[in-house]
Amino acid sequence: MSAVNGSTTPGYVLLEDGTRFDGELRGAVDADGVTGEVVFNTSMTGYQEAVTDPSYAGQIITFTYPLIGNYGGAKAAMESDRIHARGVIMREAKNGEHAADAEGGWVDWLRDCGALGIDGVDTRALVRHIRDGGAMRGGIFPAELAEGEGRARVEAEPSMAGADLARTVTPGEPIELDGSGPHVVGIDTGIKLSIIRQLRERGCRVTLLPCTATAEEILDRDPDLVFLANGPGDPAALGYVVDSVREIVGKRPVVGICLGHQLLCRAVGLETFKLPFGHRGANHPVKDLETGRIEITSQNHGFAVQGPAGEPKIEGDEPVRWDTEFGAAELSHLNLYDRTVEGLVLRDVPGATVQYHPEAGPGPHDARYLFDRFVELAAA
Repeated sequence: MSAVNGSTTPGYVLLEDGTRFDGELRGAVDADGVTGEVVFNTSMTGYQEAVTDPSYAGQIITFTYPLIGNYGGAKAAMESDRIHARGVIMREAKNGEHAADAEGGWVDWLRDCGALGIDGVDTRALVRHIRDGGAMRGGIFPAELAEGEGRARVEAEPSMAGADLARTVTPGEPIELDGSGPHVVGIDTGIKLSIIRQLRERGCRVTLLPCTATAEEILDRDPDLVFLANGPGDPAALGYVVDSVREIVGKRPVVGICLGHQLLCRAVGLETFKLPFGHRGANHPVKDLETGRIEITSQNHGFAVQGPAGEPKIEGDEPVRWDTEFGAAELSHLNLYDRTVEGLVLRDVPGATVQYHPEAGPGPHDARYLFDRFVELAAA
């Protein structure tokens, strides 16, 4: 049963393999349906941050936590100026305003933003299906839409592999943000507002450039640090960004988060691959190999960096290094769920990356110290 009062609008979720889950539409219920890559997020909170994260562009989020909307919504929780997720799938949607700073109900906010959701879905069964079969294309549709038509729309949805979605979320013009400290120039492939806040809290002056900026345009800004942002899509489709980054490495310090991590790795000659169902949530254990500390991290990615021999997972406890045209790259962080690459440091030129989200919007704050490391690199 739905937890939202009022009239109901039946709908269904349809996956590309033909699997169907019925429920009730929420939010912009008059929409004729949405399609995208169906993924799942394991966070218990942060639903508003998730749907406004540009990294979710082109995707439909299934929330594993059974109650979504418990504490309402507020503008301060947004990670960008709009919803980027194509749709949301929930077990039970709540529409209360129970938090002290709530400005409205979750379902009402979805409706006002023109976003489509569905609840009453067996999300446990859906997530198990994706976990076993991998992330796949799917859609949310009103019940009156014939399943055959829904399937045709799902089949017409482009695959996430090979997708350049950074161009859909990047700013059209440079953005300048004042600060008294190091000048950080970011290639904005979909940067989250909480990342900008972390940089500015450390005094950084921040310039955000469109993802199509050339190396010359970036260096003309005279950065103390070049920052590669998070964002949606396949890093292998962003060859134009990789080419720009390759020209900058060794000339300025370069750091990256999430998609930015993957882009810097590709710029120094490493390869990326698509994970079966991705890492999305706020409870992923990662080991900092320099300190030995285990961090609980916030993550949102569907691609990862291959090991030195092209392997998807790092086996054993020996130090891991890649030989690149810029010198040695060394594994700095390791995912303890599946032993995938979570961070690198360049040993012969200034550069470092992490696959996860140290800004933690939402999530635990275990890894926010990394922004201090980034700023120290800028000042070196």
